[in-house]
Amino acid sequence: MDNNQPIIVKRGAKRGGGHHGGAWKIAFADFMTAMMAFFLVMWLMSSATPEQKRAISGYFQDPIGFTESASPHVIDLGGTPTPSPDRTLNADVEPAMQQSESSLDAEQAQTFAEQLENQRLELLLQELQNKIEEDPDLTRYMDQILFEITQDGLRIQIMDAENRPMFDLGSARLQPYFEDILLAMADVIQTMPNKISISGHTDAKPYAGQGDFGNWELSASRANAARRALVAGRYPEEQIARVVGYASSALFDREDPFNPVNRRIDILVLTKKAQRSIEQGQQPSMEAGEDAGAAGTSAEPATGDAEPLQPGAVRERLNIFEDGVLKFDEPES
Repeated sequence: MDNNQPIIVKRGAKRGGGHHGGAWKIAFADFMTAMMAFFLVMWLMSSATPEQKRAISGYFQDPIGFTESASPHVIDLGGTPTPSPDRTLNADVEPAMQQSESSLDAEQAQTFAEQLENQRLELLLQELQNKIEEDPDLTRYMDQILFEITQDGLRIQIMDAENRPMFDLGSARLQPYFEDILLAMADVIQTMPNKISISGHTDAKPYAGQGDFGNWELSASRANAARRALVAGRYPEEQIARVVGYASSALFDREDPFNPVNRRIDILVLTKKAQRSIEQGQQPSMEAGEDAGAAGTSAEPATGDAEPLQPGAVRERLNIFEDGVLKFDEPES
């Protein structure tokens, strides 16, 4: 230690060139995979027809296929080789086969679309039920609200109770609680693209008002009052397919025509098929209702905002509002 001599450490020289690890191989493999996928996509796009490109675009815009522009089917780019048939021998058979395949595809697409629509209606029903159960102001009226999925759509029936009518006696003026129910319905229903149909019904008690105003006019006026409440709740007016009055022609309780539940407002969230039937002037299969019913009537004369409508000489079966005008259809034979 006194000499302070330096300590020299000798290390053996590395033999061979060595290497820097294998991380670069992983990066290079990822790069080659991405390039292969890129060129594969470029090749597919160059070989796809305009119709196939539109189908691809529609699929990526809406993979679930809820909108009409989207395709719910696997996109066929024609990559699977198939033996070409002898066109000289099968010239007559091939068009028939193509027509059969196209009709089968259309039926499958229609079935798939209807299944999706039913699922959406079931989700809407659940959301409406949750809305009522979570709102203390609406929970007390649960016994007056009935939900039902029919072949024409989701039917929401809001009925009179024994001592809790939805309208003023003999008029189309809404009770405040009924207006609250309609506003809550509008909040949820407007999330659906489907149009709705609103129908008013009365019980079988004769209307004791003056002139030609009766249960037909009263049921139509009340249905139209419900429409105005929904629109006031920011429901799009263009989403209302029609407003109908049925009087007592479709009772909910057929055994007791004077039961208060026969007085009701029905809101039907239409399926696309039922909506097309209405647009074509046809009657949806369940619109009149095998179990559908009615909306308020009374033995006292109409007061308040009951609208003085003139039905004419014939007692019509349906009163339909279109663009604010009450129209009458001839009765069925």
